[in-house]
This record gives sequence, structure tokens and C-alpha cells, in this order.
Amino acid sequence: MAALLEATGLTKHYDVQARGFFCRVRTALRAVDGVHLTIEPGETLGLVGESGCGKSTLGRLLIRLIPATAGRVMFNGQEITNLGPKPLRAVRRAMQIVFQDPFGALNPRMSIEDTIIEPLLIHGSRRDAAARDAVTQMLDKVGLPDSARFRFPHEFSGGQRQRIGIARALILRPKLVVCDEPVSALDVSVQAQIVNLLSDLQVELGLTYLFIAHDLAVVKHISTRVAVMYLGKVVEIADKRSLYARPLHPYTQALLASVPVMHPSRRRRGPSGEPRITGDIPTALAPPSGCRFHTRCPHAMPVCRTEEPALRVADAAHQAACHLLAK
Repeated sequence: MAALLEATGLTKHYDVQARGFFCRVRTALRAVDGVHLTIEPGETLGLVGESGCGKSTLGRLLIRLIPATAGRVMFNGQEITNLGPKPLRAVRRAMQIVFQDPFGALNPRMSIEDTIIEPLLIHGSRRDAAARDAVTQMLDKVGLPDSARFRFPHEFSGGQRQRIGIARALILRPKLVVCDEPVSALDVSVQAQIVNLLSDLQVELGLTYLFIAHDLAVVKHISTRVAVMYLGKVVEIADKRSLYARPLHPYTQALLASVPVMHPSRRRRGPSGEPRITGDIPTALAPPSGCRFHTRCPHAMPVCRTEEPALRVADAAHQAACHLLAK
């Protein structure tokens, strides 16, 4: 089966001003740096990593919300990296996004009906009975009453607003949905409802998800495969069972070791016998040479400081970018 989406060497650098000793100098912030990624039809690819590692930027690059500095993206067999506005609009029907903040993602001056129907109008539909019926059906799918269509965002709770955001993303019946930390701003009890809703809608509508999150338990629950990012790079990617049972990259091992476990005997220990890694994440303005994790890695070798490791195949469905795998 051909991949629904394939990214090759995807890169996003931002030109910023950094403070030098005597003056300000222009430099590049390497938000995403040479990412290779595939998403198969019908799967949920979880994307995890520390804040600032480039997860959200990568999600926006994949659906062309922001332009790439380098690399290419193939979606449904078509390269979309350099598409113009008109052909890109046609592709956008099949790619949507659910944003992190349910409060900031909705226009407070627009009713719920106007919010959900807007994508249909942008893509050429008329504001007729068929469009209103589509809104009714979508409200029902996300668990909201039809009467909600006449109300405004401030009248809803955070979880209900996120349901509205999901309805807006799905009204065009897309193939791929980027879920950019869709539950991180919600209460824990509401998070489970939204995750279960996304899972149900995936089965019902045949959706494919890129699910970006910090919560490793949520990612484990909803994902088919998991990709781990560190400082703009994908350092490990595997099916969820393999990654959670046998993480290969020291950074992934440290991430899983940081998950709180109630019983001491069940706590996972890191590669050096410690539950956590030390040190701070380096700046994306001047990432370390070689392996970007070597400044915090307990297994760092001389080669790690000079040569950047490529993603190596460890087994059938497991890849990691670590020089330890070559030993």
C-alpha cells in the first residue's frame, strides 16, 4: 500500500536576529531539520518530544500551512511542496488540522453554524439546505445538539469548543487530519472523551491522523506508530508496541523513564541506571555538531560529537538514529 503522505528532507529554518558581542547578527533557527517521514492510510502516527523540538512546525509543514525551506512533501501521490494557490486549495480539502487551543481557534463573533460551514463555502459550496444538513450531521457526530448551531463560542466549555473545532476540520471529509496537541489544554476527564471521540471518528470516516502530543500515555492509547523528535530531528520511529517495550534511542529511553509510575518496583530506569537525563535542551539557533543529543547522552562516544547518525533499521518496523546501533 502506497503511503498517504511522504516527507523527504523536510526543513524549516527561520531567519532571526541573535545578540552578538558588539551587535546583533542574523542567524537561522533550525526548527525542523531534514525530516524523513511517511504516514500510511488509516493509521495514527503519534509525534512526541520536548517543547520546542519542532513537532507543531512539522505538522504545519506537512499540510502546507507554512512553506518549507527545503525538502518535499508528497500527498496522495502528488507533490504539494511548491503548489500554487489554486491547485493547493483543491488539495486542502483532503488535509485539515485541529488546533491545540480550543479558545483561540474559534472566532468569537461567528456562530457555530457559521464556523463549521465556512470551509464548505470557501471550497465552492452554497449556503443551502444541503450545507446546513451537513452541519447538523457533523454536530451529531461530535456529540453536540443541533441547537448548538445558533450559539457562540463563549457559551461552551473547553471540551465542547474542541468538539466544534473537530467538526469544522471534518466537514470537508478529509483524508488526513493533523491533531496538534488537541487535548493538552483540557481537563483530564475531558481529555479521555476527546481521544475516544477521535478514535471513533477515525473508524467511522476512514481518517488518517498525525497526533502531536506531550502525554505519552495518550499517544500510546491512540497511535499505531510513534515518532520521537529531538531538536528538529526524528530520532526514533516504530510501531507503538515495539517503541514502548524496547526503546532504542537513549532520548526515547529517557522520555519513557520520566513517566510517573506509582509503584517503585515498576519504574523504568534510563540507560545509565538513572530515571532522568541531565542538562538542558540546546538552542535551535546553534544545535550541537554530530548527534544533537550527545550533550545529554550517557552513552556519548567521540563519533557522536562529529558525525550525525542516520535513521537505521533495527528490525522490520523500528528505526533509530543512534551510533550505538552500528556497534
